[in-house]
Amino acid sequence: MKKNGRFYFLDCLYLLIMILPILGGIVLRVLTHPAESGVSIRGAQVFCTIPMPVQDLIISESQINSWLVILAVFGLCLYLTHGLSARFPTKRQVVAEWIVEKTEELVYENMGPFFKGFSPFICAILALSGFSSLLTLFGLYPPTSDLNVVAGWAILVFILITYYKMKCGPWQYIKSFGDPVPLLSPLNVISEVATPVSMAFRHYGNVLSGTVISTLVAAGLSGLSAILLGNLPGILGEIPFLQIGIPAVLSVYFDIFSGCLQAYIFAMLTMLYISSGFPADLYEQRKLRKATIKSVSK
Repeated sequence: MKKNGRFYFLDCLYLLIMILPILGGIVLRVLTHPAESGVSIRGAQVFCTIPMPVQDLIISESQINSWLVILAVFGLCLYLTHGLSARFPTKRQVVAEWIVEKTEELVYENMGPFFKGFSPFICAILALSGFSSLLTLFGLYPPTSDLNVVAGWAILVFILITYYKMKCGPWQYIKSFGDPVPLLSPLNVISEVATPVSMAFRHYGNVLSGTVISTLVAAGLSGLSAILLGNLPGILGEIPFLQIGIPAVLSVYFDIFSGCLQAYIFAMLTMLYISSGFPADLYEQRKLRKATIKSVSK
């Protein structure tokens, strides 16, 4: 495909859509967070509170950074899909096709052919969760460290789980709480409610614990460096030598590996909970019965 000035202009525009939200988040953090000394572990900063009839709407660092991630992922999607060609695929097109193919394979293997349309949703979960955790690489507060954000994702997944469990009707859904014996109904109800709670706390706890551990280790290494090497002459005694390298290794694990792993686990749990809760056999029988009644009535 022949590339002209308009093509390169759109490429630059899409790259800006990717980069500018992150830069804006960094600038906002610098302007709103005063310099601190020592160990500081705190939650998301609250920027403002909007009065609402039922409950006030809090605009915090988590919401702002979530929207920044959404804009950055949107720009990435536009960039990867710009200039698609069936005859002369570009490298970015190969990357985009690989992402689509791998996501479709993941959904097909874990959910089956009935849920093949879930590929965009699962890919969105992976991207939003993974990139939200990676914000720590830029010194920004990760939305996945806020229980409110992750709980919102879990509630959305729980609504989908309930929707597909009720595909055979509300009565069938209520009867499922009595399996295998009616005496277990209270436990089954508790298990149903515990699903979004466990998903939220698992994701939130693992991401937050990584941030806390990294901060404590960095602060501890700074103090240890001052004790062991503080007597070096001149400016050398002020340099925290023990902080060089070790926090970076921890960051590779907690910020990159662990963040991406938690995104994968959340997506896997979403697929497994929805597909396992869907009564496929009963649904097919119900469809067949409706088709038979409809044909007889004609």
